[in-house]
Amino acid sequence: MKLSPAFSFVLTSVIFGALTAGQFAPGEWSLVQDGLSGVSALELAIVSETTALIFDKVEHNPLQTNGHVAWAAELELVTKTVRPLNPTSNTWCGTGSFLSNGTMVSVGGNPVVIVGGSGLAAVRLFDPCEDGNCDLFENQNVRRAASLRWYTSSARLEDGSIILFGGSWDNSIADFPNITNPTYEFYPPKNIHGRNGTPIFVPFLTETLPANHFPILIQLPDGNFFVAANTQAIIFDWKTNREVRRLPDIPNGVRISNPIPAGATLLPLTPENNYTPEVLICGGSVFDVSLSHFDNLSSQEPTSDQCIRMVLNDEGIAKGWEVEHMPDPRIMSELILLPDGRVTIVNGAQTGVSGTNRAPDSIGESNADHPAFTPSLYDPLAAPGKRFTQEGLPTTDIARMYHSTATLTPNASILLAGSNPNTDVETHVFPTEYRLEWLSPPYMQHIRPTFTGLPSTFDYNSQITLDVDIPEGGENVSAVIMDFGFATHGVHMNQRLVGLVSQLSNDKTKLTITGPPSPTIYSPGPAFVFVLVDGVPSFGSKTLIGTGAQPPLDEGALDNVLSQQPLYWDKWTAAHPNASDAERNMFSSLPAPSPTGY
Repeated sequence: MKLSPAFSFVLTSVIFGALTAGQFAPGEWSLVQDGLSGVSALELAIVSETTALIFDKVEHNPLQTNGHVAWAAELELVTKTVRPLNPTSNTWCGTGSFLSNGTMVSVGGNPVVIVGGSGLAAVRLFDPCEDGNCDLFENQNVRRAASLRWYTSSARLEDGSIILFGGSWDNSIADFPNITNPTYEFYPPKNIHGRNGTPIFVPFLTETLPANHFPILIQLPDGNFFVAANTQAIIFDWKTNREVRRLPDIPNGVRISNPIPAGATLLPLTPENNYTPEVLICGGSVFDVSLSHFDNLSSQEPTSDQCIRMVLNDEGIAKGWEVEHMPDPRIMSELILLPDGRVTIVNGAQTGVSGTNRAPDSIGESNADHPAFTPSLYDPLAAPGKRFTQEGLPTTDIARMYHSTATLTPNASILLAGSNPNTDVETHVFPTEYRLEWLSPPYMQHIRPTFTGLPSTFDYNSQITLDVDIPEGGENVSAVIMDFGFATHGVHMNQRLVGLVSQLSNDKTKLTITGPPSPTIYSPGPAFVFVLVDGVPSFGSKTLIGTGAQPPLDEGALDNVLSQQPLYWDKWTAAHPNASDAERNMFSSLPAPSPTGY
């Protein structure tokens, strides 16, 4: 957003929504182990101010429900207690995003293991609650994906629906040509590009085989998407089904998506930077992903310390990727945005490849070794060469590798969870991990600002006035909204920080904040509002950006999806003749999709 001179004059007393370089709270970091997750946190999302949703694969977890093992749980963030949830299909390697009305949607997964049904085409809904009575709703006769999806990515769109992008129709260490699903679709389904809810082919997903599981997918302020996988990146327009722009390749041959994933995030969008998008991608590997090389991979395969960033406008793209280096190399790491705009890099391994039981020199069952025990901190506003530090960051003794997760929480600490490079629950080296850790930045030690008056919905360009309590002597006051995203496999769907225009009253008791400028800058749906004073954030209070309305539903497109088998179901049943009759016959009463598939 560029301000005219006249408009700038009117807003001379207005505070924009991001900190300037170096404006961070001093003090020490801390790391505390507290609580158990009940199921290993393969997938993780904050769903309310007090709860997180955890999905695991179906395995022999200690947490039980309805006479069988649990593979999903709700974590109470304050008491660190869990209660089992009840998906009816296998959530292993699924994805997740929130709709505009706040419903959490889990999509895809794995075939039957131990108990439950196939999750390959599943759509699961979860409406967060405060009374401990909410659970997942799942019925594939009523709602499901139009194709089989394993290791697919997702993102919320400007209309509050979600896009499902890529993945495979069967499981393997990489997205090999014989199992790939090089398409995208929507939930709820859309009648678009002549497909009436069914999957839409995108060439990029065949060009980036086989290292393109969980492709990086980030909505840009113009409504297009930044998409990156393997060594390539594009800007993609889902409305026209067109590759708008081919971006420079990832430097130095580093591959940045599964099975050797880098961490990635969109850097903060603020009024100061005119909401100009810039992506940051850290880690990966130059591992040769040809099929023959997978037979000779090693858990000691080097990974990359490369970090790259690019401003996604004409000038930035012409300039290309800016290359930096982390203090240590990593794959499977998480890039976690802090409310003050910095990025914390956690979890991961320093050698090997993700997955299990493929490396001849596997460690236990892990294809990777040498856990990254010490986080790194990245300041995107610092001068080049001075952006990274590990000084003062605590070192853990818990390996967080394959199937580990992390997320910011509403109190602005970071939750570290999971790690399970095993086919089932194991206690050997790199075990199935249930212990939870809480990484607290220095601002947690300070007196925190507080506020009241946040409504349940916060519409675009609307103004609301908060009653604020600012610590004595506080000077620099700002406000941001954050989407904490959905974490799995070193990928963080939908994570976002947007700075708000705000104005503090003369007596410093009221802060008027303005909603984000458009649904492409922040898609309608859940957001956590933080007020920051001299780099110290308040507790993050939840609201819904927009009106809280449900996303558009095209009944005809949904009916068309449900009227036929999911795409690739015939291939899956042919490839799995020994699957149970119940699993193979899930969609037997429905006709197969058209021979063209997409």
